[in-house]
Order: sequence, then C-alpha cells, then structure tokens
Amino acid sequence: MLPSAVGSQMVSEALSTSPRRLYQRHTASSPADILAQLVVTAAHRLDHLHAQLANSAQTAASTLTRVAAGKTQINSLGVLQNSATQIDILAARRADAVDHLKEVIHAYQQVAAPHDATAHSTHRPGTTPIRPSTADAPPVRAAHGR
Repeated sequence: MLPSAVGSQMVSEALSTSPRRLYQRHTASSPADILAQLVVTAAHRLDHLHAQLANSAQTAASTLTRVAAGKTQINSLGVLQNSATQIDILAARRADAVDHLKEVIHAYQQVAAPHDATAHSTHRPGTTPIRPSTADAPPVRAAHGR
C-alpha cells in the first residue's frame, strides 16, 4: 500500500478488506453493494487528496529548505506565494474527505452487518440517535376490564 493511501488504509482497518476486494465483492445493486461502491469511491478520493496535500507540502518544504540555506532567490511577492493557501485548502478538503469516508464506512457496516447485529442499534459518539416520533407510533388502546 502506498504511503499516501490513507483512505485505503482506513477501509482496510475498518472492514478488514482492501477497497479493491470490497469493489470485487459487491457487483449487484443491493443497498450494501451501492454503499460498498460509495466506500471505494470515497477511499480513492481521500487517497488522491492526501497525495496532492503531501506533494504540495513537500514542494513547500523544499522551497523553504533552499531559502533557509540561502540557495535560492527570494521572490519579492513572497516565498511560498500561493502554496500556503493551496496547502490550507487541500488540508481542509482532506479533513472533509476523512469525515465522509468514516460516514460511508459506518453506513456500509450498518447495512452489511448480519440482521441480528443490526437489531441492537449502537450509538456513535458525536451523533444523536434518531427516535421515532409519537405520531409514527401505533395508537394505544385501553384495555376494557369486565
């Protein structure tokens, strides 16, 4: 696995399989199959964003190293110019991609889990459990005692 394959690593750790194997395992159009495809897509997107961020950060680090060593001309418009903004944007996009991948992995686990395991709803930290409204509940009938 490539060092920049953060998304693939997250999938492997959470689901004990690689995105490629997950993709191969799900070829129909059931809800689990669709969610598996979303997991694979989200993992690849995160891998791509992480690689872009790492590349931009490495380029900026090289530039700063040359500046610190006095081995480069300093541009009057700034040392990093747009690099710092680009790195910040990529870091924010990567953080969003991590959150999205966590969400689709969780959704996949809920749908792909055996039926008896999903009967007992689990609460994820940071989320509010969904409770049915009283309007959705069947009417309560009073027992007639005779």
